[in-house]
Amino acid sequence: MVSFNAAASALVLLASTTLSAADTIRSNRRLSYESIAGYEPMSQVTDHNAIDLDQQAMEQQLALANEDSFAAALKIYSEGAFSKQVAKVTLTAPLAIDVAKGTAFMGMNAEGNQIAGKAYADNAAGATSVMIQYKTTDSQADYVGCQVGASTTPVTDGCFVEEGSMTVAGSVEVSYRYNVLSDNIAKRTLQGFSTSAEKKMANCANCPYSMYAKFYDYYGEYDYANQIVLAAFAGEATSLKNFNNDFLPYSFSGREQIIKKGTAYMVAWMYVIREMEDALDDCKEACTIESCNDDPVHAWDEAVAFYTGTLEGTDGSGSGKLAYALADKRCGNFKTCGPEGNSVSGSSQVNTKMFEHFNKGQAMLNDGKCADARKEKDIIENLMLIPLIQGTLRYGWKTENEAYSEKAEAEGTIFALAVTPVLAACDPAAAEVVASNLVAGQAGTADFAAVKAAFEANYECMGVDGAMVGGLYDSATDEYYLGAEPASAGAATSMAIGAAFAAVTSLAMFL
Repeated sequence: MVSFNAAASALVLLASTTLSAADTIRSNRRLSYESIAGYEPMSQVTDHNAIDLDQQAMEQQLALANEDSFAAALKIYSEGAFSKQVAKVTLTAPLAIDVAKGTAFMGMNAEGNQIAGKAYADNAAGATSVMIQYKTTDSQADYVGCQVGASTTPVTDGCFVEEGSMTVAGSVEVSYRYNVLSDNIAKRTLQGFSTSAEKKMANCANCPYSMYAKFYDYYGEYDYANQIVLAAFAGEATSLKNFNNDFLPYSFSGREQIIKKGTAYMVAWMYVIREMEDALDDCKEACTIESCNDDPVHAWDEAVAFYTGTLEGTDGSGSGKLAYALADKRCGNFKTCGPEGNSVSGSSQVNTKMFEHFNKGQAMLNDGKCADARKEKDIIENLMLIPLIQGTLRYGWKTENEAYSEKAEAEGTIFALAVTPVLAACDPAAAEVVASNLVAGQAGTADFAAVKAAFEANYECMGVDGAMVGGLYDSATDEYYLGAEPASAGAATSMAIGAAFAAVTSLAMFL
């Protein structure tokens, strides 16, 4: 037991070693951090960037296509594996002092090497257990040494030893025990991106966020994306307000597509927008105090991390699992790769423009130009729609023109689910055309021309440049597929006007 004087001294030290979020960012601020596909974050987001490792691990299990592997994938989706690692330790004696969130902990691993962490939450004196978040590094290659959670291949070299002692706030020693494999958990999960939407996107101070509002209004559920993913895991039907699908007839092949694309292009996709909105919520207009916009810049950096992930590498030449990778895949199908959007190879024009606006938004937030940063956010979220439209068109065409494939049909369904709410905010009838043609179970009866026309009639309202969508391209013949050519010039419209109209319509429908 710590004496009163020792406890009092510890409290003073505790106050000096507990940092606010902004203080932490400022203390970590350096001239440059490791790039994310060419984007240079101004804060440490290596742990956030690792969320794509959850996606990768989940997809690896889904590909095994059996009940046990699907159960393992569900566990990764719901419990996490690689992001925000936390140890839940049981103390051998109650805490003698209050330990605030962020207070430094120092322990050892099984080899006797020091392992640093911080209190995950506030802990009152007398507590008999503590959650300790592992310290992360600036290097993506070794961002954290303890990676357990629901991983099927846990890494424990950097975990606290199972039984021992730790130093709290630099001077107070506590003894503890825990199980390395069951008590090291991940507190950031793909599922959590969706299940937190009510609090973080619908009912926060400046909510509802305009893009999220379209999806909530259409589906009628805060965690619409999570419900779609869980229905695919269970092989059941959804019970949403619109565009319901029954996944019972699907084999592992079809359900795999719904799950892995639903998590990447619906769950994580919307959370990218949430982080940009969060950055704008915290932005202090025209602030001249040094580092006063650290929190907004950090949230913006997180948005880039959740859009991109670690697997793309520092220059974007890797092969990832999130929305960044989708844009690069689809550009080859629609001849929209390259800076001018006229090639079938290379990085997508969407990603090129996205990162131009990510960079501009970061600079504006750092300078306290909040209104200007919001314009960048609006452009980015409209660009994010393009690969989803391309995916819907590609698999709509395949469903009509190729031999029936459950996999292709499921891909068309999930892409349509990911973008139809935005179309519905402009034209409910057009949205119904897309939904009715791409609902699960069509077995090759989709009307591609009707789906294409429904989108093209509403590009202006959706804030989408039809020229950037391109046309479904046959590289073997160097021609667009008949009837799948790019939209006419009239459909390549003003994104700013469309974005403003769609945002107003969405908010009016939500409220």
